Parts: sequence; C-alpha cells; structure tokens
Amino acid sequence: MYTLETLNNKTKVLLAPQKDTEAVTVLILVKAGSRHESKEINGISHFIEHLLFKGTKKRPTSLDISKELDGVGADYNAFTGKDHTGYYIKVSHKKLEMALEIVSDMLFNSLFDKKEIEKERGVIIEEINMYGDNPLMSIGNLFEETIFKGSRLGRDIAGPKNNIRSLSRDRIIGYFKDYYRSQNLLIGIGGRFNKIKAKRLVKKYFVQKEVKVKKAAPEKFIAKQNRPRIKIKPKKTEQVHVALGFPAYGINNPKNYPLTLLSVILGGNMSSRLFIEIREKLGLAYHIRSYVTSYEDTGALSIFAGLDKAKVSLALTTIMRELQKIAADPVSSEEVIRAKEFIKGKLTLSMEDSAERIQWLATQQLIQGRVESLSAKLKRIDRVTVKQIQYVAREIINNQKLSLAVIGPYKNNHYFLNILKKF
Repeated sequence: MYTLETLNNKTKVLLAPQKDTEAVTVLILVKAGSRHESKEINGISHFIEHLLFKGTKKRPTSLDISKELDGVGADYNAFTGKDHTGYYIKVSHKKLEMALEIVSDMLFNSLFDKKEIEKERGVIIEEINMYGDNPLMSIGNLFEETIFKGSRLGRDIAGPKNNIRSLSRDRIIGYFKDYYRSQNLLIGIGGRFNKIKAKRLVKKYFVQKEVKVKKAAPEKFIAKQNRPRIKIKPKKTEQVHVALGFPAYGINNPKNYPLTLLSVILGGNMSSRLFIEIREKLGLAYHIRSYVTSYEDTGALSIFAGLDKAKVSLALTTIMRELQKIAADPVSSEEVIRAKEFIKGKLTLSMEDSAERIQWLATQQLIQGRVESLSAKLKRIDRVTVKQIQYVAREIINNQKLSLAVIGPYKNNHYFLNILKKF
C-alpha cells in the first residue's frame, strides 16, 4: 500500500511502507530531463545531476557528502532520463532523517562552485567517451536517434561534448532554477518507517516556497516515418551490434499491456522465439532481447542483438521473418500464459526491494500522473487476450516504419538496405 499527499508548495509526497525490511529508501524525482532541453543546452540536466554531489553550504565538498553517507553504509546515486532526473539514498531505517536532510541540502543548497564545474566537464566527457567506446552501451542511443529522428527524444541524455565544454555556470544555474521547483518535485519514501514521523521530517526539510515559473511543455513526438531508416556508426569490432524496431505507444496507452506480452513472446527471455531461433538453433548471437520503451507521448518496440559479423545477413533475415510471422499469425495460448506468468513473477519479485518499489511507484506518479497498484497491473495483464496481442502486432510491426541502428565495420547502409528489401 502507499499514500500520496501534496504539500502546500505543490511538492508531491509518496509514502510506501514495508514491514519486512530493515532498509528505507528516499527517492527524489524531478520532472526535468533531456527532452526539456534545447539543442544548445542538450546535456544540462545530466550535468546538474553530477553537480548536486559536488558540495553544499553545509557540506562544501563532494568528500563531505560521500564520507557522511559512506559512514553509515548508504547506497546512493542519481540518474538522468529523457523526461526526469532522480536522486536516491538507501540506508538503515534508523537513518531516515539523515537521508532526508542530506538530499534536501543537495537540492536546495548546492554551491555550483566554478572550480567543480570545470572539473566535472572532464568527468562527463570521459563518461561520454566510455559509452562511445562500448557498442553494447551506445547502441541504444543510436537507435533512439534513428527512430525519434528530429526530436528531442532522439538526442543523447549526456549531450554532445561541445555543449559540455561550453555550458556556462549562469546557464546551468538558470536551468536549475527554472526546473528544480517545488511543484516539479516528487518525494518518495519506501521501506521501513513510521508514517507520522516521515511526514513531519518531509515538512521540516522540504519547505521550499512555491515559485510559479512559466515553462514550455516538452514538444510532443509525432512519427512521420513512411520508409525504413538505417543509421550506421562505423567501428572496427569483432561483433556487430544492431537495434531495430518500430514506433509504439505513449505510457498511458492501455495497448502497452498486450504489446509487453508480445515483446516477451518475441524476445523477452531465454524461452522466447528470437532467443531460441537466433541463439539456440543457429548460434548467431550471444545476446538478443526485445523491449518496450514508453514515454509520455510515444514509445518503441525494439530488438537488440550482438551478432557474428560473418552471419549478419542470416541473423537479420531470421529476425525479420520472426517479426513477419508474429504479425501474421496469432500467438499460441500456451505462449500467452507463459508470458503472463513471466511478467507477473518479475513484477512481484521486484516489489520486495524498497528501492525498486518506491521507484516503480514514484515514476508512475511523476510521468503518468497516477499510480496503478501491483494488484491492478497484474489483473490487467491477466485480462489480455490472444486477439489483442495480434492486433498490436499488426499495428506496430510495419516495415515502412522500421528503424535499424548498426555499430560495426561498415561504411554505408547499402548492405543493410539489400537485406531489408527482401521484406
């Protein structure tokens, strides 16, 4: 169970207590991510995520923050997405006040020291280099750049290196002040805690006054694709990394339930169609998986694989045939039952961890504007029919809307165009 309240300053507070744990997780979500950025400041949300750990008025250095948290064995970090940024501290339930006080200090009293900003430019550029050197980590960025071409969703969360080198302190602080407002915050507390005490502490440390700021809503993505797209990143590799897929549904669309089941049947686990065909029968890949990604207004059904470069043509041909097959013919009742049990099992197990549970609940509230309980989700999964899965398969799997991203030893897309022409 959970409760949701709104403070006088419009900050939302989501409390999700658990009895069977000694831990408590404090999670702060901010509705600011890379899709809120113009091209000139792309990467600024991620930059700010780094800077909030670099010192506050009370804790002037990053070491002051880390020593205090390490001193109690805390698990802490942050992440930036396309539509939100998150900060979390997971500690013993006895240290709840400490976690709330530290994260509020970071949010409201960060120094944005000039020297720290200059040092962090190098850190972020090395992070960008790390992703760029690792095809397994960077193929997702290349795929979203392809499928969401021309939109903010298609940009890298970390931004281009030139932006990181040139973003001024004033620009960073201006963006921070625009988006890190009370009405843009959601405080989540999950795990073992006393509700009355938690509410009192939240009011004590999150008393920032509401400041009304007019901000443009993120542009909505409209898919205008009418022919296949291929994007190649030439790189000398022993393995070819590919990602292919199709535009799908926004996060609140009920069709995501049958689409998720379709994805599991297609390539969501080790007994899925693609895993059996590509890896087990043909030995063409070590890694192959399908995923459903959802944003507020759009989404994607995607397949990721690392392929033997000598057999890329056979692998892609097999993948395309499996896509055609699952769109043309109804999946079996047995496959649907297995997929439902797989999703329900994974969801249920994830709810045992206080950090995963509060992130699951809080992200729903921030992005969807509502929370659907685990029991409600499980019931909706159970109600999905074979007919509904076939409907979304035929609606989504459309070769004219296919996007293919490739990292490997190729100079142009002719080789891949010839493969796709067969379908």
